[in-house]
Amino acid sequence: MQTPQQRSFWIPVICGAVILTIGIGARQSFGIFQKPIAADLQVGRELWSFGNALSMLLMGAFSPFVGNLADRFGTARTVAGGGVLYVAGMAMMAMATEGVVLTLGNALTGVGMAAAGFGPIFGVITRQTPPVKRSIALGVATAGGSFGQFAVVPFVSILQERFGDWHTTMFALALVSTVMVPLTLGLREDRGVAAQASGAARVQSSREALEEAFGSGSFWLLTVGFFVCGFHVAFVGLHLPSYISDKAVAMIVFGKTVSPLELGGWAIGLVGLFNIAGSLLWAWLGGRRKRKDMLALLYLLRSLVFVLFLILPLSATTVLAFAAALGFLWLGTVPLTSGLVAYVFGPTYMSTLYGIVFFGHQLGSFLGGWGAGRLYDLRGNYDLMWGLSIGLGLIAALINWPIREQPVARLTLQPAR
Repeated sequence: MQTPQQRSFWIPVICGAVILTIGIGARQSFGIFQKPIAADLQVGRELWSFGNALSMLLMGAFSPFVGNLADRFGTARTVAGGGVLYVAGMAMMAMATEGVVLTLGNALTGVGMAAAGFGPIFGVITRQTPPVKRSIALGVATAGGSFGQFAVVPFVSILQERFGDWHTTMFALALVSTVMVPLTLGLREDRGVAAQASGAARVQSSREALEEAFGSGSFWLLTVGFFVCGFHVAFVGLHLPSYISDKAVAMIVFGKTVSPLELGGWAIGLVGLFNIAGSLLWAWLGGRRKRKDMLALLYLLRSLVFVLFLILPLSATTVLAFAAALGFLWLGTVPLTSGLVAYVFGPTYMSTLYGIVFFGHQLGSFLGGWGAGRLYDLRGNYDLMWGLSIGLGLIAALINWPIREQPVARLTLQPAR
């Protein structure tokens, strides 16, 4: 029979994972809309790329603030408010007939996902989970977002291919996303369990927590490394379907031709499918090896996968193989990075501190998403972006090696993990 603490552990993990399934799944499908929107509104790819990049930037910019709200006033209300804003932004985009409205809707989804995304949800999971279970709990929640990518993106690509109306498809996504709001009831915290998990760290003020983190070189190294993760994820997630479509890569499935656009959707979905296992694997490794070393290895492997994708002949087989390999490395950074923040600085202000690190991730997302669209409109290809992705992956691997993975002095009397 489960103890109250075990129930408190699993309820927010499951509800948080489902919320991320819906939110991240819908978010990752936005690359499907790139070419239809450009054709419908008679604009280049930079408009949709910029709107998505702005959304990612705002998601990062608001993450520390909504994280602090969640830490101080409760995660459930914070995530519920974010869910409402997220749905409103998607509905605005669905009704857009000009670029300004489309960009404003994109911006609103960014603010909404800041409040209904990884930071606040990871905060409540960390506070409600025994230290020895944190890595795997964060991995399960991350896998939820990956499952959404696997389930939602191919479905969206099929809808768009069959109906050819991006407005209708976007509105359908908005309706599905409303489910996020009632699920926040499962994020209400057992304060007794949270206090036990936080221990002595609860006497620290939020200002002291920020000063402590900002004075740590490892905190900034972790943030810079996460910047690279955001760059990779935004570039591939937003532009891979268009890249495949540009190359006119199609495939035959059960005797039926699958269009390049659908193949792009299936590729992004396959990334999500393999990232379910990848997130759990890297989370498991993070509980048994130094997280900083696992992060360095992960970024190194990403660069290797990018190189192989570019040098091998492009076909449906290599596209799907690339998607599967990248999937194992996709969001494995998230449980490792968030787990490292909680391990070094404690769980009390986890949402706030992770929100700051996540802002670095979203700065990378902004440049990866918008920059790829900008460079495509200027150069007519994505060659430079692939080269930058390889180089940044190598830099991120080097940056993570010198991180000091040990609790701050204030936490030396607490359990290590």
